[in-house]
Amino acid sequence: MALYLIGDLQGCDEALGRLLKKIDFSASRDTLVLLGDLVNRGPDSLAVLRRMIAMQGSAHCLLGNHDLHLLAVAHGVRKPHRSDTLDGILHASDRSVLLDWLRARPLALHMQGWLMVHAGVLPQWDVAQTLALADEVEITLRDADWGEFMHQLYGNQPAAWSADLTGADRLRVIVNALTRLRFCSADGVMEFETKDSAAAAPEGFMPWFKVPGRQTLGTPIAFGHWSTLKGSAERQGVLPLDTGCVWGGCLTAARLGPRGEAELIQVQCPQSQKPGKKKL
Repeated sequence: MALYLIGDLQGCDEALGRLLKKIDFSASRDTLVLLGDLVNRGPDSLAVLRRMIAMQGSAHCLLGNHDLHLLAVAHGVRKPHRSDTLDGILHASDRSVLLDWLRARPLALHMQGWLMVHAGVLPQWDVAQTLALADEVEITLRDADWGEFMHQLYGNQPAAWSADLTGADRLRVIVNALTRLRFCSADGVMEFETKDSAAAAPEGFMPWFKVPGRQTLGTPIAFGHWSTLKGSAERQGVLPLDTGCVWGGCLTAARLGPRGEAELIQVQCPQSQKPGKKKL
């Protein structure tokens, strides 16, 4: 019985199939966690969602920014980007089933001592608060009026967390931290323009996992979203697992051991997109 974590798929279903075969994944024996961005930019997002739905019980999936983008496009809140590859889902006969399943996914999990998110955690949040705040968003997305929330989701403000935040502002900060965060200041002000490596931090900002005294220090954290890290953050007690599958890198699984160790298993991926400036 093993627990495997996999980083950003972004519609690369064929690579996922090869990776599951390589790790000899058994749905009756093992557990799989996908760390968000199941869809978009890759060649077969529809197959990814259908595979994950079929694996319910053995597979857990977090929401990433691209997954939320799909929900927003489907609801008419956002226009598709030129690099989007979401038409297969949007025109599928089971579209409503797929979208309802997707919006019911969590934004954070805590399993086998590991905290799992798509992007990052603000320095003021400990594990319990991270999970509680993620749950606020999850409840909102599962509500019958979830579309109203989608219309208020996008934006970079407020840029910092405050316990006094309410309504859409509160939920927007939570979503931005858990699905978009790379850099923030020592007091948790988020910066969203820079998407390069950790060494490219703008003045006054740093990678979220390097903030001194962050409340999750001491808890191992696995995340995706940041392909340019190339695994370099592991020594800070965090495990970045977006290894650029859609860009022609690898798709990576981490097999978590009983003492917190992580064994990495990879498959090479064909390039589906060329790296460049992206809005998501």
